[in-house]
Amino acid sequence: MPDASAEPSVAALRRFSRFYTRQLGLLDEGLLDSGFTLTEMRVLYELAHRDGLAAADLVRELALDAGYLSRVLRRFQTQGLIERGTHSGDARRSTLAFTAKGRRTFARIDKAANTQAAALVSHLDAGAQAELRAALAAVERLMTPGAKAGPEPIVLRGLQVGDIGLIASRQGQLYAQEYGWDETFEALVAEVAARFVQKFDPKWERCWVAEQGGRVVGSVFVVRKSPRVAQLRLLYVDPVARGQGLGARLVDECLRFARAKGYRSMMLWTNAGLDAARRLYEARGFVLQKEERHRSFGKNLVGQFWTLKL
Repeated sequence: MPDASAEPSVAALRRFSRFYTRQLGLLDEGLLDSGFTLTEMRVLYELAHRDGLAAADLVRELALDAGYLSRVLRRFQTQGLIERGTHSGDARRSTLAFTAKGRRTFARIDKAANTQAAALVSHLDAGAQAELRAALAAVERLMTPGAKAGPEPIVLRGLQVGDIGLIASRQGQLYAQEYGWDETFEALVAEVAARFVQKFDPKWERCWVAEQGGRVVGSVFVVRKSPRVAQLRLLYVDPVARGQGLGARLVDECLRFARAKGYRSMMLWTNAGLDAARRLYEARGFVLQKEERHRSFGKNLVGQFWTLKL
């Protein structure tokens, strides 16, 4: 029989496993100075994030030996971390839940784990952190048996350090490739985004950044034009994320936010020829108010002002 350890993928996976366990201290007797083993920590995590769990659920989903899990749970009960109850839909089914002490204990461990993870990536800049997230997502997808092919879910989050440069660079590239606009458009995006950060008013303004597989694939900004008028700015969707409804999702987030804040209307400025964006705006009731010709970004363009009563 051939030596499986000689296979490149096997060797690479085992090498990464040794690196990973050393980095996170997974071989320590008590992780994060908590006094709990890796298995115990994972059981605590599941209890913290899911309601109505039974021991049988943990055995099945974590592939644990039933006898070993039983000993772990008895220890947790003795320490006053968990309590057993009866399932609301099945009196024969015993459920597990944290006590107040258990919740405090897990909160302390969870904070320590976040601090450790933050320290491990603190030397990486925003671009490198995005690369790391994409790589980790790829490993998870490839190592999941029977995982469905298809795009990763898109997550919307707030603005983070490094996003301004990424957004300006990517929009500059896309508009150069798709419309032939020059570098002055990238400069405008950077200027608008920088002004948003410098004068940001969290009560009235918001930014959404879209991530897919750890990669930034879109964004949009809402800024305060006046006490009654919100302005939608810098909407874009990367080609890799198109066809998934992201543009509509970003615009809808802006509208929900503006309505919740009590704005009376929303306006935006765009240019003729950006048909995908125009269709999004028209579908939500935006009305074209006026057009004006101008010379910008190395092109003769027709600027458009759109408004929507909220």
